[in-house]
Amino acid sequence: MSNKMDQNTRDLTVVLFGNSSAVHFGDENILLGQAPAGNADFSQTVPESRKISGHRVNVINILDLQENELYLDSVDQTIDRLFSENEIHSFIFVLQLGQLTDSDKGGIEWLQKLFGEAVLPFTMILFTYEREEDSDTIVDELKKNPRLEQLVEKCGDRYYTCSKSMNNQSEIKALLEKIDLMVSENSQPCYTAEMFNTASDFRKSLRYTQSQESANNSQEQLEEMNNTPHTQTAEKTKGKDTDKTDDTQQSNEETKKHLDQLFTKLHLKGHQKEKLKSGDVLQVTAQPLVWKESCTEKELVQTFLQRLLLMDYRARKITNKETASEADHVQSGSGDKSKKKSVSGFIKTKKTKLERAIHNNTVHPMDVQMAVFHCSDSFLKQLIVTKLSQCQYALPLLVPDPFTGEIEFPLWTFRQIRKSWKTSDPTGNTTSKTESICEAKTPMVAFFRFGSISKSKSKLINDLINERHSTFFHREYQSSSRNRLLMDGVVEIAWYCPAGKSTDHFTDCVAFCNLHGDAETHEKQLEILTEMSSVNVVVLGDQDEDILNKDMLQKLFDGQKPLIFILCEDDSDFSEETNMNYKIGLKDRNISNYLKRIIKEYTSKSSSTFCLNELGQIKELTKDENDEGCQKGKDTARQIMTLLERTELSELKESSLPHQGKLWREWCKKKKELHRLQGPNLEMQRSEIQAEMKNLREEQHKLGLSKLMDLFTHTLKTSDKNEKSYFLKWLGILLDNFTTDELSGFHSAHDKTWSKVLDLKGQADKSEDMKNANTQLSKKLSAAAFGIEHIFREMGQIYEACMAVQARKNDFSLPKLAAESMLSGHPLELMDGDTGHVPLDWVSAVLDELINKLGDQRVFVLSVLGIQSTGKSTMLNTMFGLQFAVSAGRCTKGAFMQLVKVSDEMKKELNLDYIFVVDTEGLRSLELTGISTRQLDNGLATFVVGLGNMTLINIFGENPAEMQDILQIVVQAFMRMKKVSLNPSCTFVHQNVDELTAADKNMQGRKCFLDMLDKMTTLAAEEEDFNAKCFSDVITFDVRSDVSYFAQLWEGSPPMAPPNPLYCENIQELKGKIISTISPNSGVTFSQFKQRLSSLWNALLDENFVFSFRNTLEIAVYRRLEHEYSKWTWSLRSAMLATENKLHNRVTNEDSIKIDEEDIAESIKETKTDVETSIKKFFDEDRDKDILIQWRERFQVKISELCSELVQGTKRKLDEVIQLKKARKEVDSKKRMYENKLFKLSKELAFNLKNRDTDEDALQKEFEDVWSTWVNELTSDTPQFADINIWSDVTQILSESYEQTFVTERQHQEIYKRIDALGNYSDYVILKNQEDPGQEDLQSRNECVEEEEDKNACASGHLNQGEKCAPAEESSSTTTVTGEDNNSLSVLIRDTAEDIKAQIRSKSIAEHGYSRNYIPEIISFVKDKVTKHESNTSNYTLRKEFTVDLCLSVCDFAADYFAEQHKEFKEAYDVRLYLERQKPQYFNIFKDYCSGATSTAVFGRVIVETLNPSIVQAAYDQTAIDLSDKMKCDVPAFSGNKSNQEKHILTTLAEEENFENYIEYIQKPKEYCSRFIKKKVGEYLYKENEKVLEIMKSNISSKVKRVMDAVNEATEEVKRNNGDANMWLQHLSRKLQDELQLQEKSCPEQSEVSDFDFLREIVIAGLTSSRSENNNRFQDISDLKWEMFRKKPEDILMEQLCRCCWAQCPFCNAICTNTLENHSGDHNVRFHRNPGINGWSFKFTDNLGIDFCTTFISSKVHFCANGKVLSFKDYRKAGGEYAKWNITPDNSEMPYWKWFVCRFQKDLENHYKKQFTKNGEIPNGWWDYTKEQAIESLKEL
Repeated sequence: MSNKMDQNTRDLTVVLFGNSSAVHFGDENILLGQAPAGNADFSQTVPESRKISGHRVNVINILDLQENELYLDSVDQTIDRLFSENEIHSFIFVLQLGQLTDSDKGGIEWLQKLFGEAVLPFTMILFTYEREEDSDTIVDELKKNPRLEQLVEKCGDRYYTCSKSMNNQSEIKALLEKIDLMVSENSQPCYTAEMFNTASDFRKSLRYTQSQESANNSQEQLEEMNNTPHTQTAEKTKGKDTDKTDDTQQSNEETKKHLDQLFTKLHLKGHQKEKLKSGDVLQVTAQPLVWKESCTEKELVQTFLQRLLLMDYRARKITNKETASEADHVQSGSGDKSKKKSVSGFIKTKKTKLERAIHNNTVHPMDVQMAVFHCSDSFLKQLIVTKLSQCQYALPLLVPDPFTGEIEFPLWTFRQIRKSWKTSDPTGNTTSKTESICEAKTPMVAFFRFGSISKSKSKLINDLINERHSTFFHREYQSSSRNRLLMDGVVEIAWYCPAGKSTDHFTDCVAFCNLHGDAETHEKQLEILTEMSSVNVVVLGDQDEDILNKDMLQKLFDGQKPLIFILCEDDSDFSEETNMNYKIGLKDRNISNYLKRIIKEYTSKSSSTFCLNELGQIKELTKDENDEGCQKGKDTARQIMTLLERTELSELKESSLPHQGKLWREWCKKKKELHRLQGPNLEMQRSEIQAEMKNLREEQHKLGLSKLMDLFTHTLKTSDKNEKSYFLKWLGILLDNFTTDELSGFHSAHDKTWSKVLDLKGQADKSEDMKNANTQLSKKLSAAAFGIEHIFREMGQIYEACMAVQARKNDFSLPKLAAESMLSGHPLELMDGDTGHVPLDWVSAVLDELINKLGDQRVFVLSVLGIQSTGKSTMLNTMFGLQFAVSAGRCTKGAFMQLVKVSDEMKKELNLDYIFVVDTEGLRSLELTGISTRQLDNGLATFVVGLGNMTLINIFGENPAEMQDILQIVVQAFMRMKKVSLNPSCTFVHQNVDELTAADKNMQGRKCFLDMLDKMTTLAAEEEDFNAKCFSDVITFDVRSDVSYFAQLWEGSPPMAPPNPLYCENIQELKGKIISTISPNSGVTFSQFKQRLSSLWNALLDENFVFSFRNTLEIAVYRRLEHEYSKWTWSLRSAMLATENKLHNRVTNEDSIKIDEEDIAESIKETKTDVETSIKKFFDEDRDKDILIQWRERFQVKISELCSELVQGTKRKLDEVIQLKKARKEVDSKKRMYENKLFKLSKELAFNLKNRDTDEDALQKEFEDVWSTWVNELTSDTPQFADINIWSDVTQILSESYEQTFVTERQHQEIYKRIDALGNYSDYVILKNQEDPGQEDLQSRNECVEEEEDKNACASGHLNQGEKCAPAEESSSTTTVTGEDNNSLSVLIRDTAEDIKAQIRSKSIAEHGYSRNYIPEIISFVKDKVTKHESNTSNYTLRKEFTVDLCLSVCDFAADYFAEQHKEFKEAYDVRLYLERQKPQYFNIFKDYCSGATSTAVFGRVIVETLNPSIVQAAYDQTAIDLSDKMKCDVPAFSGNKSNQEKHILTTLAEEENFENYIEYIQKPKEYCSRFIKKKVGEYLYKENEKVLEIMKSNISSKVKRVMDAVNEATEEVKRNNGDANMWLQHLSRKLQDELQLQEKSCPEQSEVSDFDFLREIVIAGLTSSRSENNNRFQDISDLKWEMFRKKPEDILMEQLCRCCWAQCPFCNAICTNTLENHSGDHNVRFHRNPGINGWSFKFTDNLGIDFCTTFISSKVHFCANGKVLSFKDYRKAGGEYAKWNITPDNSEMPYWKWFVCRFQKDLENHYKKQFTKNGEIPNGWWDYTKEQAIESLKEL
């Protein structure tokens, strides 16, 4: 009970502040208890916990605290401790009614000062009263006291009253309820430690400001001029040196304290040691996906990083919500509004201390940037600096550590930055350059200041570089403030890159460095800059003598480098000295043009250059690249680069990456050919191509690992994660540097050549030469592209080659390395851009490794599609911070994929773990072939759209012609997705739209775009044969939300233009739209993505994509549906089995009973409802519900039909039981009469011997002596039933028509047992004419067949027709029957057997017994069937052997059936046999009476002996169901759909390698399946011996318990109603009527039974004993009596597993895989076989066919059937079974049947008396398949 109460207890933490005189402390005080001790130390204060009215209230008592000095250290520390450790639900201001003190009036202000503005929503006032009558005076108090009313208003009008003693339970309860209400109404449930820390920082900043002002009032003026607090200590002050030192020390300490507060405020405290990583910021988070002007301090870092990743240069314009709200509060609350002010007073008013504190509390944007920089690992730093560079921001060059002062040079962060610019010579020629900024050697201009200055140095530099963009952050910037902490001593650098135009400020690239802070205090930085600069610029303020006399300035002045002095407070004109020293007055003028001229002059002729790499050689600097992992990675990358030296770039791939060269391209070509076979002997073609492909793979494998790949893979395998990341980064950087120049040259030459082609367009000969030259250049350009993606591609080819030849297992670890690289942020190449081929094995293996590492995670696939060079990769990189290649002059080729992690907070909301972002090659790419082909574009578009859950369609601008081109391709791709039931979504992105018109696109522009889409839909529908009139017919599309317009990427003209912030906003909005459209069911798992990728690619390789993909996809979905269907049907069937058992017992026990179908249906109603619910859920919620919908109605109907069938079948069985019971009524009556007589005789005999002293043996002898006499006398008038010999009857009847020796001989040969599985029936046939009567007609018919087709004609084994026919004389000498004759005989045998089975099952043998007349009927029927068949053929007559063997075959089944049924009849009707079985029971009665037992005891024993066999039988019946259910789950072959079952059957056949079993399976699959099930059941029982026996014992115990319960109830019922033994028996029978089959026993003495408790005791003791005996009887599986199962487990499983379609392909005998019996629609099979397995051969020859059905369908080959010659393509025209099959062209194959043909070639040839020769020769490649490979291939089923 207490636990339950604890669970419902609500926790509240409340703070009480105010005046302690308003409270009476004491034990009765429910809230506060006893008063604190008089000398109690406030520092020891802790929350006190109390249980009050269902709440656990933690009370923090700070009453009277506002009276004390707030800033005492002990008080301050205690407050920090209490409120950083606790979340507060309510602050209660305690006031006494009528006694408002001055201290009380300031209580709320004191609270705000301590806890900030955020505390007010959690505050309420508690008025206490002395007397009860005072409690109602609060309203009057508020009316007469405005100050009190103001306090209440500040607390949101929340107040309450209670007594000072706080001892009233109801008052305190009401107070807590009011607190609960306040908490529920607040947007946040409590005042948090985070809120307190913000207020605390602000409070401490205020204290600092106050202490500074009190120490030196003049400091305020200096603060106005300085940029950072750190500078304050550097400024000159009056006084002694010791005072200076003290001030500096104090200032440094304060600065460190402020730094600590800054990192805490930005929530970066924990990241000063545990650095932020790229993965932390690149994941999809819940951070708002819309642009916001301001954010909370907690969000500052995340918002800055988010905007920076989006390349939004407004990342530095973020304002802080908290500071803004505090400032608003000060502005609104300061001053007395009632007091009138003058203009003069208003203007001269100084900032209050609080206003200055607020300003100083503002976080400077550059502090955010540098704090993040200091708290990031090297890779995130590199990403940040790269993004800063893209935003055209200055970059941190020299960075002092804020705590240690060490100067770091972050060279590593610059490594990925490349700058492009153009220089022009005096002649006007321009030269383009693209260089790594680390390698670039440029002039450098250094800027620094001495002392304080009134102008912004950074803004001055900006005016030189880009007047429109703040490259360097400056004090006049929108979000700037004076309290900058982390920029002092930082040197930033930016480069000016000219565009090769006359408007360029400088003719070459120039670096600008800016030293922040006073140069005097940063000597090291100043020394480095002046040493490496080309021009130095010094900015001075008031020209104080102390500053001008600095040695540093004098040194610069005397130096050899140009020096420019800028005087902020001087208005003098420009003046020049002869030694290159200049001075310019800045006051009231713009001097940027002067500066540009001077700097341009000296930088253009300066020999001094600046290079980042050279800066890294200065020893005094701490360099980030000195990291051990960085150095190792760099060294290894350089080793690889050394291997590439002295090799021409265009030849690098062939030498270093040979696997992806010519051999790989040839392999891809062969792969495509394999999917488009044509002509004769298709399987031989396939085998030859596969052999060539294998040879190519072997050739690839022989190449081995190049030195580059060996070093690369070794490094990835042996390096730790950090070193590996450095290595990959370094290698990418070095490769970019290595290839850039030469690639630029190739591009330039390519462009020039193409221009000449256009110029020579009219001159055919010259134009053609130029085109050839351009094509060669294109190939050279493709070969020269060499990046890290090509190395990973090489890894893929090494892996695929190794897999193909099954060698070098170590290389199988390569996918793991690629998966690890993916997880670290590198893209995976999905489609090889050079060959346009997907390395499926490689990609699948990498995805498998991802699954191994991460689990089968859910992903959302986002792909992009658009024309080449329209910014697709840039858009994705900007949106997600990815690394798709956009540099080094390379466009994306092929398709790449990158992982974007979803943050933990978003996983639940999106039901996703990752986003797969797929970047693709542009449409209309000229790179591969020199011309764009529509087919390639369609294929790429289909691939991209099919992969994605959403596809971004990227359109550059709004050119109607370009839009029309891409839109038709896109619409066609979506049509294909619609046809194959994939439903991706799409968003159209129009890039580079004019900003002014983009907003107007909402209506008119979108309407025009939709009209164009609809037009393209109409055109595409014609090509795709698709019924669609508008785009919304193809895909769900809303032009208002699914079209986005993007501003142009650059704000101005490159190379100095920053990214357009509107573009960044557009990106952010699109990202938000994408995330918002992700539904919980829209993703796929890794494994599903892998399957889709495979299906898409294989389908694209086929000519008919839609069919191929739909076929693959639908098969996979249909398999899952069949698996579910198997579960549904088993649920219904097992429920019906239980019902059948129950009703079977009932009809057996009751004399007159009628079971209606409604009763049976009602018993499984609940199960049926559950199944229907499951069906609905599956079809409604499955991820492939759009595909499943086509089968929904069919399967629902099938389930309904199954229910009806089960009900009707059970009703039929029960009716048969009732009928049998009626038929046996007379004999059952006789049995009871005889039993009564035997009972009396036994009793009389016992009384006669009662007084004799005899042992049990003597009694046994006495009983034996009389028993036979009794039985003979009683049954003298009953019929006797002799044993039957059915085979004797069969032999005798057949001998009447044939010689007996002949019949006996045929029996002994046992050929009849496999007559239905023979491959050739020529031994049974006498041909009437050796000449083929159809030859002449056939030849004349062939004249109508085209000669080319006729040469390749293949025929069925039924008629053997083909163009490569054997000569007439050869065909005339054949002695075998035709294939069609063989088939007709096979049909005759099968039909005859089925008819006979139906006949004999209709005989009522169990009711009337076996009759010898049945055999003549059967034999006569067979003879008639044979005679009729012979009359319908003119080709042959049948030998007598055929008729006899057929008769023996059908009689074989009949004999077993008759024997089983006759046994049942004999057991039911042979009274003598029945009485003999009762002998032990009557001996026990006799023995009991001899021992003096009472009638009750004897009656009890009779009951037990009657119940015991029924209990065992019931246990057997239940065990059959339980075992079936368990095997259905435990045996893999029994779980799943029909394909799964076939897989296990074929696996077993392969393992056994028994040809006869194969033939039985091929010819009689259903019979073999039944035998397979029986065998598997036997194996399971043997293997799971103990489990099976435990089930049996458990069921026995369960049945015994139910009987015991019934015995107890019957006894109590009889005792309650004073009943007799008859009543007891009736009640017992009624309770057990559904549980057991109760055999009615006669006991004449039951009328003498009166002691029912004793009877109960006897029966229960007997049942207990029999239970033990029965359980002990089952010690081994052999103890189970199989005949005792009324329905055997294998029969139950057969009913479930064999109730499916068993139709066989008329060509190859493959079995329809449909789980539904009598299903609608065509028969289908996933993999066909070669028809030669079924005996098909070439016409007029004995050459068995070798091609597969699916191969024939796409060929020009013909076949013969039913007297017709037909093309395989028109196979349905053959009618009959041919018309019911859907056989489609399919290049997929299963090695299993190829292995089978090779393994059993001789057996097949002997079986069919034909050979695999000539046209049917087995391809060499087939012999390479092993049994293990064959079995492995079955996984495809």
